[in-house]
Amino acid sequence: MRGVRGGRWRRVASQAGRSVAVWAVSTITMLVLAGILPDFQLRSADGDSATDIAVTAALGAGAFGVLSALVWPLLVRLLLLVPALVLGLLVFVLNGFLLLLALRLNPTERGAAAWETAVVVAAVMSAVASATGAALAVRDDDAYRRRLYRLADRRRRGGPAAPSAPGVVFLQLDGVGYDVLRVAVGTGVMPTLARWLDGGTHRLTPWRTDWSSQTGASQLGILHGSNEDVPAFRWYEKDSREVMVCNRPTSAAELQRRAVERTGDDGLLGVDGASRGNLFSGGADEQALVLSIATRRRSRETRSRAGYFAYFSDPANAVRTALSFVAEVGREIGQSTRGRVHRVRPRVRRGGLYPFIRAFATVVERDVVVAAVMGDMLAGRTAVYADLVAYDEVAHHSGPTSRDAEKVLERLDRSLALIENVAEHAPRPYRIVVLSDHGQSPGETFRARYGLTLGDLVRAGCGLPVPRKAQRTHSGAEARAAVRAALRRPVEEGREQHRPARRSSEPLVLASGNLGLVSFPDVPHRMSKEEIDARHPALLTTLANHPGIGFLLVRSEEHGGVVLGPFGTEIPVDQLDENPGPLAAFGPGAADAVRRTHGFAHTADIMVNSWYDPGEGEVLAFEEQIGSHGGLGGAQGRPFLLSPVALSAPVADAEELVGAEHVHRVLRRWLDESGGPQVPLPERQDEQRAA
Repeated sequence: MRGVRGGRWRRVASQAGRSVAVWAVSTITMLVLAGILPDFQLRSADGDSATDIAVTAALGAGAFGVLSALVWPLLVRLLLLVPALVLGLLVFVLNGFLLLLALRLNPTERGAAAWETAVVVAAVMSAVASATGAALAVRDDDAYRRRLYRLADRRRRGGPAAPSAPGVVFLQLDGVGYDVLRVAVGTGVMPTLARWLDGGTHRLTPWRTDWSSQTGASQLGILHGSNEDVPAFRWYEKDSREVMVCNRPTSAAELQRRAVERTGDDGLLGVDGASRGNLFSGGADEQALVLSIATRRRSRETRSRAGYFAYFSDPANAVRTALSFVAEVGREIGQSTRGRVHRVRPRVRRGGLYPFIRAFATVVERDVVVAAVMGDMLAGRTAVYADLVAYDEVAHHSGPTSRDAEKVLERLDRSLALIENVAEHAPRPYRIVVLSDHGQSPGETFRARYGLTLGDLVRAGCGLPVPRKAQRTHSGAEARAAVRAALRRPVEEGREQHRPARRSSEPLVLASGNLGLVSFPDVPHRMSKEEIDARHPALLTTLANHPGIGFLLVRSEEHGGVVLGPFGTEIPVDQLDENPGPLAAFGPGAADAVRRTHGFAHTADIMVNSWYDPGEGEVLAFEEQIGSHGGLGGAQGRPFLLSPVALSAPVADAEELVGAEHVHRVLRRWLDESGGPQVPLPERQDEQRAA
């Protein structure tokens, strides 16, 4: 009993000593700032002694610290109603307001500051106090652990002790391809992962995505065991007459509901799990920044912004992240300007709100998600799955192998090192698995190369009006000539007269990276090749013969489904193994991926995959991206799985890891091996029901 009391008093004394040290450093910081900034005063107009000024600084620093600890969390909770991008701009103003309030409450009544100066002073003091507290706490394991608990607000007060069996943390590096990771490890860009691989603690395994090589399809399959009927990132569903978009909350919720209904299982994280920064919950009890729950009625469990409060309730975190946010905006503007000056090609527009979107993805989302993962580990949760989207966002606009994207990988590696360090303080051992959901393939956009969009080409192939700029392109002229030839109309030498479309419904063209989807909304079923030819005789020929298009997939009344290529190539999907035709350039597995998508209920009337250059690994994005993913071709379809050797190998040496659903089964097996949730796989459930 005496030992327990003695330890408690030592902790109290240690905490008191750290508080005094932080107070002293804050006081010195305030004195230094008062000497530097002309609009920040700690003395009366008549002048004061050095002692009076020091007392004023000490009282002001103490009041600011107390207000930061008590008032700031309340302000941040109110700010959950504010958009996340606005939060970064308000952090400095609110912190400055707390400093002005602290000076007003100072009984010496000597302190004064202009409001803009107060913002600067408060930011510097918060940063210095945070650095001092962290430096002192690191030397004390118990204090460091308590600080990390507060950072993520995930302590299980009064809960059961954590089991001794290892937990598993799955960290998804969104968009990082297998080859990109190997280069980053080999060149020292990611030293933490290099140390894991060189030290023999982890193994690196590539895997192959489905045709829809994007986060929605991959993460749904990984977390919920089924990505059936997800043909792309966005697609049109004729039965509901709605466009589904994977990163739209209502669509994400519906996709998750369908997957759970199909598998009869809540997901990978269904027992004592946490889902952080994902599109889908995986059945986790603890969820933060999860898109599929954003539309639910808000509660403590389902509030999508709860992770923001947990992180920003510490004013030092708020200031540090806000400063990094501003720096990232400046970095993006500088990098974009340099690219324009040096005429870097390929290039896309990076103005407007993009610098702020990039800063949110690379700074705010990263900081909040990493903090939440650390809290989950310290709370002893069994399974955690988190998505870090920073690389994917930057690679879309700067290129997958650009210097901009490489810098993001460096910062992500530091986040992995921090999580590794926190694992040493967790109440149970953890196995850290790092994986990606897809890669990215480089290449210029379809519009940049040909002067018109896929939608323009489809409209031209249907004989519908297109913008004048698209008319003047070679592709537009060829498409219009093909239409006139198919309809046996003479070529007009003079000015064309464009009339509104005769049909009430025009084709709907959607893009998902280098995968395009063409649907005819007025037809309630998936149209066949024969029906499309009857309505638009030149459309399929125009698309299949275009140099920027690799192949088409359409339904056929005669063959069930056919892949179309240039020069009249037409191969039934059940004969692709013997004669891959235009799919040959896309490598092994392309035929299986196309066949699987052909069987989906909501596959578009025409599935269009762009041209692919196997030598350079380049594709042509139908969106404005120079690093793209969503279809077949190149690195986009080859993500990675980096796992501890303490877990069984993902697949046997002679096998290949194919599809997100296969990855799900591997991760479920690893949870079982770690003594985690003993949830049967879907096929096991079927066997048990039969028995």
